[in-house]
Amino acid sequence: MAKSGRLERRSVVRALLAERGDMLAIGGLGAPAWDITAAGDGPLNLPLWGGMGGAAMMGLGLALAQPSRRVLVITGDGEMLMGIGSLATIATKQPRNLSVVVLDNEHYGETGMQETATHHGVDLAGMARAAGITDSRRVDRPDEVLALRDAIRGGAGPLFAQVKIDDASLPLVLPPREAAILQARMREAILGPAAHLQ
Repeated sequence: MAKSGRLERRSVVRALLAERGDMLAIGGLGAPAWDITAAGDGPLNLPLWGGMGGAAMMGLGLALAQPSRRVLVITGDGEMLMGIGSLATIATKQPRNLSVVVLDNEHYGETGMQETATHHGVDLAGMARAAGITDSRRVDRPDEVLALRDAIRGGAGPLFAQVKIDDASLPLVLPPREAAILQARMREAILGPAAHLQ
């Protein structure tokens, strides 16, 4: 827990990605991309450099294309608010292997810490539940993070979690390469070394 009494973002991400096996992880634009990189870079990570609002839909595409693998999207409240319509599509498709975790610091961290709608009471977990994602939860405590990790690993999705985190700015841990190379790296890790020929 941070001094504010809220969860610390990188501790949450480390816990969710620890001993993950072959689970694929997408880090939404901005701090979540740095967070998954800080937890340990590898070819099963796709930290997004752009495309704000697209993380959940990218996760849905991966989950549908790779039904035998668990897919975890870790994104922020600002990014999720921009792509809020994705919740309806995820609910319609009901991918059992997809989890979407929103690190909610109630601010747009990349553009100057302006308040997001969640700072004013917008309930993302409630919106996901209303869309039809039955397992939609709010996470505020370390024990709830561990329960969330177990649920993600259980693969009984779709799952949505709004994790309330501290709004501290942390040092950047940049992904090692540009987006096109990271995408190709993940594709090769999933499909094999000849994936670029397909």
